[in-house]
Amino acid sequence: MKLQRKNMLRASALGALVVSGALVLTACGSDDNTKTADGTAKPSAAAAGDIKCDDAKGKLLASGSSAQKNAVELWVKNYMAVCSGVEVNYKSSSSGEGIVAFNQGSVGFAGSDSALKPEQVEESKKVCTGGQGVNLPMVGGPVALGFNVAGVDKLNLDAATVANIFNDKIKKWDDEAIKKLNPGVTLPSTAIQAFHRSDDSGTTENVTKYLKAAAPDAWPHEAAKKWAAPGGQAASGSAGVAAQVKQVDGAIGYFELSFAGSQGIKTVDLNTGAAAPVKATGENASKAIAAAKIAGTGCDLALKLDYTTKAEGAYPLVLVTYEVVCDKGNKAETLPTVKSFLNYTASDSGQKVLLENGYAPIPAEINAKVREVIKTLG
Repeated sequence: MKLQRKNMLRASALGALVVSGALVLTACGSDDNTKTADGTAKPSAAAAGDIKCDDAKGKLLASGSSAQKNAVELWVKNYMAVCSGVEVNYKSSSSGEGIVAFNQGSVGFAGSDSALKPEQVEESKKVCTGGQGVNLPMVGGPVALGFNVAGVDKLNLDAATVANIFNDKIKKWDDEAIKKLNPGVTLPSTAIQAFHRSDDSGTTENVTKYLKAAAPDAWPHEAAKKWAAPGGQAASGSAGVAAQVKQVDGAIGYFELSFAGSQGIKTVDLNTGAAAPVKATGENASKAIAAAKIAGTGCDLALKLDYTTKAEGAYPLVLVTYEVVCDKGNKAETLPTVKSFLNYTASDSGQKVLLENGYAPIPAEINAKVREVIKTLG
C-alpha cells in the first residue's frame, strides 16, 4: 500500500499540475515559463544540483505553519547537507505565530497556510524597509479529516455533515446523516470526539473556508484562523490534533495528510457531488490546486482556491502554504541565505521531495513565477 501511495503521488507531478488558462499575473519576473531570466533553459532536477549555496552563511531563523513542518524538515536536511556552515532553523508553531514573528523582524521568512491580510501587509512595511511582505506559494496538499472509530475502516462524509460534526450538531457515529452516506457500513453509537486547533492556524482557516463555501447553511461561522464553533476539544498544532485522533476512540480531526500517514490514521473520503467520493491524496489535491488563480499583484502570488469543485477526482479540502518574505528591505545578513534556501525549495528537486511525504507540488506555471520573484528579492 505504501508503494502504491507513493506511485500515485508521483503521478500527480506528471499529469495534474496544469494551471487554469484563466490565471493572470502582473509579476516581478518574466512570463516565459520555459526559461530563466537570462533566457537560458531551466536546469534539470538533480537532488543536490538544485541546491546553490551562493553567498549563504550563518544562521537563518524562520517559523510558522505546522502543516508544512514535515516538508521543511526534509528541505532543511537536504540543504544543510550541501551548504556547510549554514544553519536553517524553522520553528513549527502556527501560521499566526509565524506572521507575528515576521512582522516583528525576528525571522527571515514565515510559513503561513493563508495569505497575508491587508492589515498584516501594512504592518510588514515597518520591517521591510522600502518594501512589504509578499506571499510565495511553496507547499500544496490536502487537509485530511482523520478519524478513529473502532471497527470502521472506510468513511464517506460530505461538507454539510462535516460541518454539523464540528459544529456540535451531530454527536454519535451512527447518526442517520452519516449512515446515509455509508450504506453497508456498520457504524457504532460511539460518541463523536471532534478535535480542532487551539492556536491561530492557517489550516483552520482553510478548513473553515471549505465549510463556509461548500456547506454555508450548516456552517454559520466566518472563515478564520481562530476556531469559532462550539464544543469539541482543542489541541496545539497539526501534530497535536493528529496525536489526539490516534489515541481517542470516536475521534475526528483535521491536519495535513503527512501527519495521517506518519501516524497510520485513516482519512475521510469526501462526497463532493462527483461520481464517487474523493480520497485525500496528493494526486487528488493537485487536481483541485491546479485550478487556482493568482489573486495577488506584483510580486505577491497569493492564490484563490476553489473549495466547491465537483471535478472528478478533485479533493477540494486543500491548503497552500506560503513562505512570507519581504520583496524589498530584507536584512543584509540573512538575504543571501533566504534566497539560496527558497531557490532550492522552489526548484524541481525541492518540489519533488513533497511527493514523498503526502504533499502536492505547486503547479508548474505558478512555481515558475515563484522562482522569478525569488531572484528579485532585495
